[in-house]
Amino acid sequence: MTEKKYNAVITGVGGYVPDYVMTNQELAQKVETSDEWINTRIGIKERHILKIENEGTSYMGERAVKQLLEKTNTDPSEIDMLICGIVTPDMQFPATANIISDKTGIKNAFGFDLNAGCSSFLYALNAASKYVESGTHKKVVVVGADKMSSITDYTDRATCPIFGDGAGAVLLEPTEDKNYGLIDTTMQVDGSGRKHLHQVAGGSQKPASFQTVLNREHFIYQEGQPVFKAAVSKMADVSVDMMKKHNIAADELDWFVPHQANMRIIEATAKRMGISKDIVMINIHKYGNTTSATIPLLLLEWEDKIKKGDKLIIATFGAGFAWGSTYMRWGY
Repeated sequence: MTEKKYNAVITGVGGYVPDYVMTNQELAQKVETSDEWINTRIGIKERHILKIENEGTSYMGERAVKQLLEKTNTDPSEIDMLICGIVTPDMQFPATANIISDKTGIKNAFGFDLNAGCSSFLYALNAASKYVESGTHKKVVVVGADKMSSITDYTDRATCPIFGDGAGAVLLEPTEDKNYGLIDTTMQVDGSGRKHLHQVAGGSQKPASFQTVLNREHFIYQEGQPVFKAAVSKMADVSVDMMKKHNIAADELDWFVPHQANMRIIEATAKRMGISKDIVMINIHKYGNTTSATIPLLLLEWEDKIKKGDKLIIATFGAGFAWGSTYMRWGY
């Protein structure tokens, strides 16, 4: 097998969260819950919600991409590919990636949406990296964005405290320096887990009808315990395996970037890895679970703390079940 000539390296990060902040106190007025209950069990204090009428996920993705292009001094005409990791597209078709490209003036690119639940951004990042590594694409934008409030049932106390809205985007470019960029990725799925976490209606199996709307079947359905157990074991397994594979000792890892689903899942995964809490990126208390946006929003928030050459491990787990881990060296 021929060694790849290029690594795909992140050269910039952008992001956006809506202005409206929904606190635990506000949620407690909708369902039987409390700030203490949510904070203790999930670790969330507030989440941002897109309240603008007739605007979907592309509204947030557009703003994340525009910030990214501005920060990296990149003309939209230079972008030759845009992949959007997403669970809540604006519409069934066309792809939200196409809509974001149009709104941001990206005219010389092709793109598509990729849905792997909460692992969507990581899967999209890995897919994009292959185009960059092959040498066929020089500037690729990877977006992770979701308007989870659009499929959240605010009468369901088990799920409504968890999710928030947001978007993040990264620019991937090729480098011949093998010390930087995406070094390795592992991704796995177990379709039998779908029964624990899914959206009942709205797809081809059960199209929308008066009855499906009446039955509230267009919202997130989640069985908390089996999802929690699977997330802890799978995220920890792939992260520990990645450390072993690349001989990274716990004190040699610079940053752990975990999907922000639940504070207890994050803590349990970090414990299994044997790493210090100081290197674990956490913002779940501010944003909740923004699904596809959690990873790029973390990278954006920590951007000024990450140093060139730092070793990062990203880990995600989501509906499918779909999970994975990426080892990268920061490029700027």
